[in-house]
Amino acid sequence: MLHFDLPLLVQALGYPGITIAIFLESGVPFGFFLPGASMLFTAGLLASQGFFNPFILIPLITIAAILGDNAGYWIGRKFGVKLFLRPDSRFFKHSHLERAKRFYDAYGTRAILLGRFVPIVRTFAPIVAGIVGMNYRTFAMYNVIGALAWGAGVTSLGYFLGTKVPIIGEYLTPIILTIIFVSCIPLAWDLIKKRGEI
Repeated sequence: MLHFDLPLLVQALGYPGITIAIFLESGVPFGFFLPGASMLFTAGLLASQGFFNPFILIPLITIAAILGDNAGYWIGRKFGVKLFLRPDSRFFKHSHLERAKRFYDAYGTRAILLGRFVPIVRTFAPIVAGIVGMNYRTFAMYNVIGALAWGAGVTSLGYFLGTKVPIIGEYLTPIILTIIFVSCIPLAWDLIKKRGEI
């Protein structure tokens, strides 16, 4: 049901709400449930229709993504061991942290960049980087590149398609569903590999 109301939700959130949502999803443990890439694409599409100024929206999203990852990194550095010992709750699942850890183990430092495009992993990858003591300068470099590729990139794609294909708004639901499906492929692959090892 969320995908049908997403344009209205994004409009209602405005610049402050979108910025906060991207910040939370980029590295704060309870932000994993937020819509992510589909929200970015929708915001870009709405910008093409005049609801947002892309020259304000895209920098805000990029900065929020960078700061959110930074927050996740320092959460991991400060509370890493406690997070692994913490029991599951409504807003925190051990499995999410473990999934991000497997992703980090598989891709190393590139996980900070690649993890941006994977739901749940994008929230927990910077936390894992902090837990394992990844060099901060290296983390910061991949963080900025990832924020530009994911935050600015997906939003710009929505804006570009909105300006070039005026009727694209009529196909927003299947586009968002496609984004969600494509984003979940790495998680599905990870799950298949994990079951194959058992």
